[in-house]
Amino acid sequence: MKEIIRKRISDLRSKMQELSLDAYIVYGTDPHLSEYLPAHWQTRPFISGFTGSAGMVIISNEKAALWTDSRYFLQAEEELSGTGIELVKMRTPGFPEPPEWLKTNMKASAQVGTDESCISVSQFRILQNSLKQSGINLKKSGDLLNEIWTDRPPLPDSEIYEHELLFACTDRKTKIETICAELEKSGANLQIITALDDLAWTFNLRGNDVECNPVFMAYAAISIVETVLFIENIKLPSELKTKLETEGIHIKAYNDLPTYLKKLPETTRILLDPDRTNHAIRKNIPASCEVIEGLSVPCKLKAIKSEDEIRNIRNAMKKDGVAMLEFLYWLKTNLGKIPVTEFTVAEKLIEFRSKQHEYKGISFYPIVGYKEHGAIVHFHVTEENALPVEQNGFLLFDSGGQYLDGTTDITRTIALSELTDQQKTDFTLVLKGMISLSMAKFPVNTRGYHLDILARKDLWKHGLNYGHGTGHGVGYFLNVHEGPMSIRQEFNDRTIEAGMVLSNEPAFYRLGEYGIRTENMIVCVKAETTEFGDFLKFDTLTLCPIDTTAIDKSLLNLEEINWLNGYHERVFEELEPLVNEELKAYLKELTAGHLRIRQST
Repeated sequence: MKEIIRKRISDLRSKMQELSLDAYIVYGTDPHLSEYLPAHWQTRPFISGFTGSAGMVIISNEKAALWTDSRYFLQAEEELSGTGIELVKMRTPGFPEPPEWLKTNMKASAQVGTDESCISVSQFRILQNSLKQSGINLKKSGDLLNEIWTDRPPLPDSEIYEHELLFACTDRKTKIETICAELEKSGANLQIITALDDLAWTFNLRGNDVECNPVFMAYAAISIVETVLFIENIKLPSELKTKLETEGIHIKAYNDLPTYLKKLPETTRILLDPDRTNHAIRKNIPASCEVIEGLSVPCKLKAIKSEDEIRNIRNAMKKDGVAMLEFLYWLKTNLGKIPVTEFTVAEKLIEFRSKQHEYKGISFYPIVGYKEHGAIVHFHVTEENALPVEQNGFLLFDSGGQYLDGTTDITRTIALSELTDQQKTDFTLVLKGMISLSMAKFPVNTRGYHLDILARKDLWKHGLNYGHGTGHGVGYFLNVHEGPMSIRQEFNDRTIEAGMVLSNEPAFYRLGEYGIRTENMIVCVKAETTEFGDFLKFDTLTLCPIDTTAIDKSLLNLEEINWLNGYHERVFEELEPLVNEELKAYLKELTAGHLRIRQST
């Protein structure tokens, strides 16, 4: 594979020379700026061999570099070895940002190319302005990889289907009317929707174009005058197409968006999200039209789940909790008796979820890390690289499911043997962070970076930390990673609001030894109103026991003990009616661990 990557880089450099390019940037996304991609748009792994879900690559005539974040440092080092591509660690002291790298490695008159359909308006501006200061020109060059990718997979053409109102909770007409009302408030009269999850949510449609994400490739234009869906006919079943057209939704071809934009009336005022719209689309908007930049309206609306959606998500969590309990019981009864590997664990997690009602697939491929693999944050296990799981140390497993009534994401780390004092301390400090964020109460207009310290403060007291964020938004039978909100150290101006569903996943990793992550999903709800204003809090959605045998009870205070006791009591009450007698006994055993903690206080 390393030789193949080097050959591809050499072929790309030949194409660059034909166009007089000194460097070419691969942003590793698609025209919808997606995180997870159809095979056709998996350009980053094609040119670099790196399979992580985040990162960009720059190929110059002499050098090559890949940028990714701390979740993938170990994975990237392994996958890039022997390719001639250097790893540049993002947000890490001593490593340059892409503009600085280009300035250092390019002459003043250098020409840098990229595919403008795969870079956001914001990214293009920032990079162009930064390079211009050094006399480097950022120019449109198209998709050069298409020139060398001889067996490139075609664009996906799977059929889409309707997310029935029973689960969608709000009909298309109401959603479109709400979008138009929000547009009017912003002074705009048209919104171009490009993000695939925004599209799926707006039209109550789902698809299979992206593995693990029930979305489909399309664009949309919504205004008071008309609603247009740009999608290939082959993807629309005839009955569904007729239904959409009967509702007043015009259907145009996927590639017709540029023509549509160029013909817009001069009075058009377009709301454009510069972080979620590619630069090629921006260039197709006539200069006579007014562009108002702001957050995509569907992105903002779908982030705040309705009461009906939250009720459905709670139901999905029960099913997911049953699947997790069945897995834990399988592991307990089989480990040490039959061969079990990390890959076996991943397959079993999928198997138990697949038995649940309204299951539509996994929300991401399970991350399973035994011993030292647990320290590789997003370790992708295969049959070839899987470690055998033995009755010793920690096993970390991060997994999730897609159900018609919700998307789930959960991580548990369990002890497979007696632990060392250090292991118990590390596990408990991570747990304290998860509990601290779970119990948070905060005033409205609080942002995620204000809350992030709650998950880290006990780790920090011991000189410990983790490199990734603490919480991401989770979609509603949509993408497992959803914006615009987050809980992380980096600045994000979006406030945490009632109805938002997020992950809560503090962690700790000892390289070469083990990793620990404890993750629940939480929903923001109203707490109280006092003379000092309105306050919010989090309610935990995930229903799965936490391994009390891994806890150093002396490190927990009474408030934390009470939270854990209450959580386990709730897990038992919610799941006990849904499982057979054998699993009920096991569930009682797992959730009764709080009694031992209570006795120690």
